[in-house]
Amino acid sequence: MTLFLVLFAAAALAAWWHVRRQRTEDAAQHRRELDALRQRHVEQLEADQRRLETLLDSMLDGLVVLDASGRIALANRAAETLFGFSRQMIGGSLLEAIRHHEVAALAARLQTEPAILDHELQLEGVPPRVLQVNAIALRDAAGATTGAMLVFHDLTRMRELEGARQEFVANVSHELRTPLSLIKGAAETLLDGTKSDPAALDRLLQIIDRHADRLTLLIDDLLLLAKLDSGRLALHLQPAPLRVAVQEVYDDLAKRAAAREVRLENAIADGLVASADPDRLRQVLSNLIDNGIKYGRLGGVLTVSARALGNGRIEVCVRDDGPGIPREALARVFERFYRVDKARSREQGGTGLGLAIVKHAVQGHGGEVRVESEPGQGTAFYFTLQAA
Repeated sequence: MTLFLVLFAAAALAAWWHVRRQRTEDAAQHRRELDALRQRHVEQLEADQRRLETLLDSMLDGLVVLDASGRIALANRAAETLFGFSRQMIGGSLLEAIRHHEVAALAARLQTEPAILDHELQLEGVPPRVLQVNAIALRDAAGATTGAMLVFHDLTRMRELEGARQEFVANVSHELRTPLSLIKGAAETLLDGTKSDPAALDRLLQIIDRHADRLTLLIDDLLLLAKLDSGRLALHLQPAPLRVAVQEVYDDLAKRAAAREVRLENAIADGLVASADPDRLRQVLSNLIDNGIKYGRLGGVLTVSARALGNGRIEVCVRDDGPGIPREALARVFERFYRVDKARSREQGGTGLGLAIVKHAVQGHGGEVRVESEPGQGTAFYFTLQAA
């Protein structure tokens, strides 16, 4: 009997030990499964956070989200760029990060207003910027404020384009009005009976003819510029020997150069051949050379040279020895209708679109154009083309 009890106790102890070990293993397995589940959950949250940040950073508009205490809870890259703060400042106050009292005041208004839409904000700087701000208050189901969201849309470029459009329309109107007024005046004089005077008749008809040509040239330049702007003007690229192209333009403008006693020098080597549309290349050279003749020194020298840049490109230079361009005007010479000397420009003729056409024609070839000038030291226009 004693042996039986001993054996029974041993068996019971073994069974208890087995159950306990099994429970321990089950608990360990359960903990491992919980840890794995927790890890997957953390990884999923981190992945969701990265996706959210990527999505927000892909936005063009600046985004700032505030918590209930008015501190920054979230900001995207566009907002950092607009206001120049670091993502390390998240958790700080809006005024500390953005340093603009008007923005802080907008956020404060959201305590009592549900939304602020289409508010314009002026940012000082170089250059100054204009922002459109849309902001909404974030509230919970009970209506308590839990934060705010502000979206900043940069209107600067749009305002610049609108200003350029208005200036363009005003300039076109002015350029059209001048020849039209002269043509109308000459026609009215003829209708009043001057046609009986042969000398006056000839003079008035010359005025009408000259300014009708000026109108035609202006309209042609505007249409060409519109095509270059939109990319609708097809370029027919082919090998173009630059020395030959320059000499052809020189021959066309020889009388104009002779009238101002300007010597034309072709300093381009025979072997330089560009890949270009011959018509557009001729237009670029004609505008630059004609400018050099008109605004260069009376009795001066105009030189066209070129060099291979070693990267498959050729740089062409049109240089005069005239009075040069003021430094403050250099950045604007390629703008439409911009004239450094308005009185002299209109006296010399032209539409005021020549350099704008040069810029767009060169860019259409994939090249670049620039100008260098010092007052009293002449002016040099450079443009690049792909070598043939």
